[in-house]
Amino acid sequence: MKTITIGLDIAKNVFHAVFVTSHGKVTKKKQMKRAAVLKFFANTEPAIVVMEACGSSNYWAREIQKLGHEVKLIAPQYVVAYRRKNKNDYNDAEAIAECSQRDDMSFVPIKDIEQQDVQMLLRIRERLVKQRTKLSNQIRGMLLEYGLCINKGTAALRRALPEFLEDADNSLTWTARSLFSELYEEYLLLSDKIEKVDKKIKAFTKENELCQLAQTVTGIGPITALALYAAIGNGKHFANGRHFAAWCGLVPRQHSTGGKSVLYGISKKGNIVLRALLVHGARSVLNVVDKKEDKLSVWATNLKMKKSYNVACVALANKLARVVWSVIANNRPYELKMV
Repeated sequence: MKTITIGLDIAKNVFHAVFVTSHGKVTKKKQMKRAAVLKFFANTEPAIVVMEACGSSNYWAREIQKLGHEVKLIAPQYVVAYRRKNKNDYNDAEAIAECSQRDDMSFVPIKDIEQQDVQMLLRIRERLVKQRTKLSNQIRGMLLEYGLCINKGTAALRRALPEFLEDADNSLTWTARSLFSELYEEYLLLSDKIEKVDKKIKAFTKENELCQLAQTVTGIGPITALALYAAIGNGKHFANGRHFAAWCGLVPRQHSTGGKSVLYGISKKGNIVLRALLVHGARSVLNVVDKKEDKLSVWATNLKMKKSYNVACVALANKLARVVWSVIANNRPYELKMV
């Protein structure tokens, strides 16, 4: 019996499906409206359904799985090389199916509802932080036009701006004071929203076992633990810690030929936010390793003496990624080993 692979090109309203055998022969093509997708797959014999990992793909993957099909998500950049002829929806769907049939192809894990909830929470926080940063930069820049300077950081702005508004002897006009007062209220409102989101993040991590396990690793806080849970779940789809570190983009970028190995900086593939959080966590650990005597701290101290600070940060982030994957995948808390 030939296994049928269905390449599904998803969109907002119009979907295109292409049926491909294990030998690569196209047997059927189907165009359907959004409302007819689930009904179509409910009346289709169980098959392997493959989609690109893009907007709404997790939703469709979960719903189609419920109908008895095996669903896989594939990164869009892997599909491009398999698309022949011109770009259209049917050719895209055929390329998705053909790409998924390669033995060495890697797939994107399907997120459950809870993972999507926490991912949305993290994205909302990221947006609020960016908005607050832009606003604080705007406040600082406009204050300089009046000869007033504020140091970097949230605490400095919260302390200095009210003092400037209350000081009647500085160069601020009545109009400027009114406008800066409104900007400061907006800044405080954004800060309050961020604090509320942070409380939700801490509450979730206290109840989630995987997040609690992740936080036993040095340099992993609530936000990083939640980002790990949203991105990889229990981590079982990775073969080992090296695989996960490479997926995060924390390994050298390779450009080798003629038997000569050439390595550059990190590849920066995978989840950008997760990689940044791991590097920031490694930076916080690297700042205090001199005061500790466990094996990880001693290794990091020696590395910091031999390499530049940023290189040491990335190397430590790579090690932390491997360690936290092992903790999550093996469901076992991290224990520091003393020298």
